[in-house]
Amino acid sequence: MTYNDFIMTLNAEQSVFVEDINNFLMSGGCKAVFEEKKSGLLGSYKHGKTKKALINLLFRKSGLKVRIYGEHLDNYRDFLNTLPEQMVDEINGASICARLVNNGCSTKCMGYDFVINSKHFQKCRYNCFEFLVTNETAPYIKAFIEKELTARGS
Repeated sequence: MTYNDFIMTLNAEQSVFVEDINNFLMSGGCKAVFEEKKSGLLGSYKHGKTKKALINLLFRKSGLKVRIYGEHLDNYRDFLNTLPEQMVDEINGASICARLVNNGCSTKCMGYDFVINSKHFQKCRYNCFEFLVTNETAPYIKAFIEKELTARGS
């Protein structure tokens, strides 16, 4: 599957958002892979020499979602306090990190431990920052991606 195949499945609003994110990430040195999974279409962007993903674009029944891997969250924790309620609700609904909470899960897996507006979260890295793209969330998702890419580059 190619980027163009992926884009063709999106509506006009989603296409504009994905084009913007794709252009930003590709100019920032990221590499992209697009594939069809059982759960739906997947676009994955990686940065640098590591094989760790920066973001995934997921097409689900609910719409287009972006999963951000906030590996350098310490560099921009205050940004989380600016997220709209919908995004905080999505974080709240994510799975807890079994490794952080009860020393379960793989020894290699480590979730995120952070605070948003005085509320403590310990969430799994695989769905913690997975957001539905809407008119309200799109600029925050892009800012989040920019902060993570900048932190990875420094």
